[in-house]
Amino acid sequence: MITNALLLSSSRAGDSPYLQHALPFIKPMTSHAKKWLFIPYAGVSKPYEQYLETVVQGLSELRLNISSIHQYGDPKQAILDAEGILVGGGNTFHLLHELYRYDLVHLIREQVIAGKPYIGWSAGSNIAGKSIRTTNDMPIIEPPSFSAIGLLPFQINPHYSNVTIAGHNGETRAQRILEFTCVDPLTPVLGIQEGTALKLTGNKLELLGDLPAYLFSGPEQELPVPAGSDLSHMLG
Repeated sequence: MITNALLLSSSRAGDSPYLQHALPFIKPMTSHAKKWLFIPYAGVSKPYEQYLETVVQGLSELRLNISSIHQYGDPKQAILDAEGILVGGGNTFHLLHELYRYDLVHLIREQVIAGKPYIGWSAGSNIAGKSIRTTNDMPIIEPPSFSAIGLLPFQINPHYSNVTIAGHNGETRAQRILEFTCVDPLTPVLGIQEGTALKLTGNKLELLGDLPAYLFSGPEQELPVPAGSDLSHMLG
């Protein structure tokens, strides 16, 4: 397996411009891949053409040829013809619904496992895990399955933060993930903070960025994972 995937927690870090914080992570993946296909299906409230332009501008200094899958009559062929795949953030349920609608879930997995580079952020990272059961999004549409691409054998929770708001009585993020580990104690969840990413290269998995991640696994909850950690052991 020669998987080459970059899974960003977010499209921005703080007030930085779109994808600017991630350019040092993204650039090495574009040295031999210049023709990229963008998948905008998570962008429910933004027209796909507008979403595409946002991505093109954000990555402009890399001088890539980026088109969007919605511009093609044959989405499968578009994925086969691309040299790399970009999957943007938004609503994870809608993203996965559309991937199933066009029968792309297994094709993307096959292409990435065969070596085609994959870059996702937020929802685009969520779908790289076993399922989307630990997304933060509202289930605005019901996909045929919650099972996702499965590049990683565990769950991801992007935008991870356990900040509490004064006067707010809803559950914290950690409490929500605890509910998941109660019903599925054998599947770990890795919460990745904004500005960080997971880099999967073959059988090596690294945590990129300056902030820790947080691991939830069975009775072990919110265990800090230091920045820069080698997480290859989580690939099982």
